[in-house]
Amino acid sequence: MNKNDLINKVSDHTGLNKSDSAKAVDAVFDTITSELKGGGDIRLVGFGTFLVSKRKATTGRNPQTGASINIPAANVPKFRPGKSLKESLN
Repeated sequence: MNKNDLINKVSDHTGLNKSDSAKAVDAVFDTITSELKGGGDIRLVGFGTFLVSKRKATTGRNPQTGASINIPAANVPKFRPGKSLKESLN
């Protein structure tokens, strides 16, 4: 499923037109992104948690040349599924 498919599903389930559904989907994504940028997390009970994990700087290898390269530290977005979501998939 891509973003357009998601917008169509939201439109079908809510009765909103596609333009309003697109605005709603974009608003959700923008809100999640801005909260994670600010260092916060988003907990959706029954669905899961979006959070930011700090990855340490490491040394890696270029597979073509074998040369060592430095991989800088980075903030990485993560998602932990909730219990209800896990159970619904099995």
